[in-house]
Amino acid sequence: MIPVTEEALVAAVEKISKSVVNIASVRMVQDQIFRVFPVEGVGSGVIIDKDGYILTNYHVIDDAERLRVTLSDGRVFSGKVVGVDPPTDLAVIKIETKEEIPVSKLGDSSNLKVGQIVLAVGNPFGFTGGPTVTSGIVSSLNRGIQTENGTLELIQTDAAINPGNSGGPLVNTIGEVVAINTANMPYAQGIGFAIPINTAKAILKELVEKGRVRRPWIGITSMKITRSLARYYRLPVSNGALVIQIEPFSPADNAGMRKGDIIEEIDKNKVEEPAEISEYIHKKQVGNSITVTINRNGKLIQIPLQLEENSISYNR
Repeated sequence: MIPVTEEALVAAVEKISKSVVNIASVRMVQDQIFRVFPVEGVGSGVIIDKDGYILTNYHVIDDAERLRVTLSDGRVFSGKVVGVDPPTDLAVIKIETKEEIPVSKLGDSSNLKVGQIVLAVGNPFGFTGGPTVTSGIVSSLNRGIQTENGTLELIQTDAAINPGNSGGPLVNTIGEVVAINTANMPYAQGIGFAIPINTAKAILKELVEKGRVRRPWIGITSMKITRSLARYYRLPVSNGALVIQIEPFSPADNAGMRKGDIIEEIDKNKVEEPAEISEYIHKKQVGNSITVTINRNGKLIQIPLQLEENSISYNR
């Protein structure tokens, strides 16, 4: 492997810096005596399209009344929210301009390796003179982090990420965007997390065209079966996912699943814990059909059901 030179890092920053923007958001907040006043927040984003589309974090623009976008050269535009996806903490906003704007190059996060040098770039202040940059290495890949909207697989880095840099790009040494920095994780100082750019690529089209992401859902809550749980409740198996709740009128409810059913397989794929159910279903599309093999009082039953859009909650 060829060592990364200082000149290469400088070139990478120069390549990305013009497309990194400052995003100032104004939210209306109510105090204890019901007075309403504006509060301004700041974050970053990266221009991903010559038509003015900007990728950022959902929490940067959530509940914002107004968005002001400042480019690295000092130009200021009003921003409009195009689409949001709370489960991935990603959002797309847009600025309207006929002027030429700098666009970033999106890389491939599947090529990242632990130990690889990366740069966290942000524009927290909107000052002329370019963005702020911190460097570090990829500490871990596919780090599953529990958030209020579910589990999110993130890249962990020791490059410093602060709230103002949230929404800005994590770039490799050739200036390609490999992830989007997020400072919305309540973890120790010195640990940074970023959303893989391939996660963003998978949903960008839906965010731009529909404003949201349609995710498949079966409508159950389940828990992992352990040996002690199986003994206590005299369950017929000692592993699998025990259904403890079914959402009314959900695909699972319509297909005849019941509380107390034990999910053993989905499409002949063994299920040993609830997380495997979510992982499998999230790879499917709304409208796809699956076959769930359940154990009901010791009898195996195959239940076909059609996946529907989860319009009730992101958490199931």
